[in-house]
Amino acid sequence: MSTTSPTVSLRLAEILGALSEALDLTEGQPRGHCMRCCYTGMRLADVLGLSPGQTGDLYYTLLLKDLGCSSNAARICELYLADDLGFKRSFKELDDSLAHVLRFVLQQTGLKAGLSERFRALVNIVRNGGTIAQELIETRCRRGAAIARKLRFGEGVAAGIMSLDEHWNGGGRPNGLAGSAIPLFSRIALLAQVVDVFFQASGPDGALAEVRARSGSWFDPDLVAAFEALAGDAAFWTDLESPTLSADVLALEPAQERKAVDEDYLDDIAEAFAEVVDSKSPFTSGHSERVALFTDLIAEAMEYSPEHRRRLKRAALLHDIGKLGVSNAILDKPGRLDEAEFAEIRSHPVYSEMILSRITAFSELAVIGGAHHERLDGKGYPRGLAADRIGLDVRIVTVADIFDALTADRPYRPAMPLSKALAILDAETGTAVDGAVVAALRCGLDRLNAESARSAA
Repeated sequence: MSTTSPTVSLRLAEILGALSEALDLTEGQPRGHCMRCCYTGMRLADVLGLSPGQTGDLYYTLLLKDLGCSSNAARICELYLADDLGFKRSFKELDDSLAHVLRFVLQQTGLKAGLSERFRALVNIVRNGGTIAQELIETRCRRGAAIARKLRFGEGVAAGIMSLDEHWNGGGRPNGLAGSAIPLFSRIALLAQVVDVFFQASGPDGALAEVRARSGSWFDPDLVAAFEALAGDAAFWTDLESPTLSADVLALEPAQERKAVDEDYLDDIAEAFAEVVDSKSPFTSGHSERVALFTDLIAEAMEYSPEHRRRLKRAALLHDIGKLGVSNAILDKPGRLDEAEFAEIRSHPVYSEMILSRITAFSELAVIGGAHHERLDGKGYPRGLAADRIGLDVRIVTVADIFDALTADRPYRPAMPLSKALAILDAETGTAVDGAVVAALRCGLDRLNAESARSAA
């Protein structure tokens, strides 16, 4: 990572548009789902004649509608004994029909579990289905709204995300809002979401048929009429499949929202998306923040400049963003992973690099996201890079990541004492990790302990 500040001007839409692909991963949706929803919603805004102020908030509601989606993944796996990614992908195709709901529950629950486990899970879901659905949706909606506020958005965007799953007839969740009591942005976002899900599954005709079928139940009839007008334009459907869609969505950002992002805002964005990542599993709660702390301790001990430390800390916060594409059935598994499961784990640095590399001035962060599981002896993943191809910044985040993994609870073992974790790092010096970085970690921890002792005195 260079020691000079990036000179490329960053736009908020560019950053959040790229990071929205991480939200697509954790919802089990095809790449570009949030971007296609944003395009559909903004085209609807044109048909509806929304004001510039409304379109500004709508734009970010659409891009970030799934901000809270990682927060219920572990609970889905626990309750349904299911792969959360597949569960969420199929759930988005579900309507309110009792027969469809029951079929979905039977198809999704405990397929890889033993017969007795599956039976107990099914009984629990049938008995407590309403309570369970309320819990899962409320968790997702409230967390998403809170993270939107952390990203400096106002109540228009936060409310749009909070009420995404409300239905026009009052049968939605989490608050059972009905009609015009549902924020307009939520109404548009839910319709755009259903359009994309069914467009991907069965093309324009399937998407239009599904929207019409839910008019007056899920959807505001006036919005459905507006969408019918939009759907009559063949170019609209062609645009949704265009390779330039990302650029087209970026161009749709309302003029009053087109602002460069300063260093403080970049820090807030990194912290907010680290929260999205860490919310996915109870075993990774706070992981990215702790890795960022240990990374900064090491970088300070190695006399990095404040600017360099700041950017390296952002890389540490976002290094695991690709884990949003890995099922909690694997992340939280208490036993040994099989080869197929470990292959899924090995994919997460690839996802991290793919997402971060889409942001013009984040190429340095992308390298770290893609390489933080490489080893000096070339036996790491995903590319098996050897020492001469692993930069110092990557080595620092790798040590910080391993140290936190060792000193935190995991599904397969309890947290280790710091001394044991450091002994393991010592044993891996020269093969997996850099000895100078491990020494810097020790120095940073000693300084942190000394400062804590002084504060307590």
